[in-house]
Amino acid sequence: MTNPRPLDLVVLKTFVSVVETGGFTAAAEQLHLAQSTVSAHMNRLEGLLDRPLLQRGRRTASPTPAGERLLAHAREMLRQNTLAWQDVRNQRLDGVVRLGVPDDYVVYLPEVLAEFEARFPGVALEVRCGLSVDLVRDVKGGMLDLAVTTRQPRSPGGEVLWREPMVWAGSPGHDTHVRTPLPLAVSQEGVCIFRERALAALDAAGMSWRIAYTSASLSGLRSAVRAGLAITVLTPSMAGNELRILDSGSGLPELPGTEITLHRSPGRPSEAARQLALRLQERLGAL
Repeated sequence: MTNPRPLDLVVLKTFVSVVETGGFTAAAEQLHLAQSTVSAHMNRLEGLLDRPLLQRGRRTASPTPAGERLLAHAREMLRQNTLAWQDVRNQRLDGVVRLGVPDDYVVYLPEVLAEFEARFPGVALEVRCGLSVDLVRDVKGGMLDLAVTTRQPRSPGGEVLWREPMVWAGSPGHDTHVRTPLPLAVSQEGVCIFRERALAALDAAGMSWRIAYTSASLSGLRSAVRAGLAITVLTPSMAGNELRILDSGSGLPELPGTEITLHRSPGRPSEAARQLALRLQERLGAL
């Protein structure tokens, strides 16, 4: 059996970045390295372990079975390195942070949350998905430390992180938007600003409509729209590649924009909650 050789944490960090970003170019940008340096790190690591770690000939970097095994170890080694550094320098941050977010906006969070956990591995992060109105209530009641929500007319307050337009969306393979009355897929009454604004816009335009599908989740609404059962209202980022954004030529009324806000629990926040709020401000505010 070959004696194990020490693995370089810098090279392991490059490997993890290549897998997480999906390629050498993106990893080089993330790590502020030349792409040739990233390639050199991967060649060095594969040479050291004497086996391929990435599958060749694919559009995005995908680990081999050996690469999958190494990935788990690499992440834990980098985590322990961060804990050791912070512990010795008395910079370690511990505790629990409870974050609330609607299903609609989970798409924005993986990178910022992964970055937070890598920066503060001693903090236990708990994420709860729910309706904006419920999350605002829970953060005000102290059951959550932070909540990222759609601003609701009856739930004022919060710090605006970014603004997005609201758009009509339908199925690429159906002309559902030309039906009369217009079939809609919306959230249940009283919990979603998207529903309220869609119906107000249609009423103001004198267009007839009917509620064809109701769901509390974005995935449920998207499924109904994709099948051609109805159209819905969302933001461009929520539409993805599966739905077709209906432009002004569709005959549908224009919609107002929406604001996404950050709410904080009353009282003095923990340092862990404060640090997460800062990162949400930086990353989501850049949107």
